[in-house]
Amino acid sequence: NWEKCHFMVTEGIVLGHKISHKGIEVDPAKVEVIEKLPPPINVKGIRSFLGHAGFFRRYIKDFSMIARPLGNLLNKDTPFCFNDYCLKAFEALKARLTFAPIITAPDWKLDFELMCDASDYAVGAVLGQRRTKTFHAIHYASKVLNEAQINYATSVCIGKVSVLFDWFQSGRSCNN
Repeated sequence: NWEKCHFMVTEGIVLGHKISHKGIEVDPAKVEVIEKLPPPINVKGIRSFLGHAGFFRRYIKDFSMIARPLGNLLNKDTPFCFNDYCLKAFEALKARLTFAPIITAPDWKLDFELMCDASDYAVGAVLGQRRTKTFHAIHYASKVLNEAQINYATSVCIGKVSVLFDWFQSGRSCNN
């Protein structure tokens, strides 16, 4: 479709992401829509918001940990009670999307750094590279642990595996 094709441009919007020489960032039009969303009033609203916000989870450090109170409302046989914890999570995700960092493309000549963190119920990681001593994020990943995973001895390993899985799943490879 030629109407959708753009050639010789310095930046463009592709699938909800603004791509430029600076890197990849959230499309400002999508952020504006999310900013205007009122707090959800039912499970369908929670699902819709988490779907929209989750699409941009790669930009949000500790997404799973922040979204946990909202995700808990989706559990089977859980009454819908949008309390202060849920409102804080909702507002925090909206704020993080508004000021989401620019994700940079990897420089295959540089070493990668993988930093992991874990709490009692979630793991998170950020993959990035240092360019002139400044850390540049390439990808954020996070996951809420299920009941079996909470009992694992070293939860940080789950974070590493999660990031590497995402990395390989997208068709990339690494030496280590």
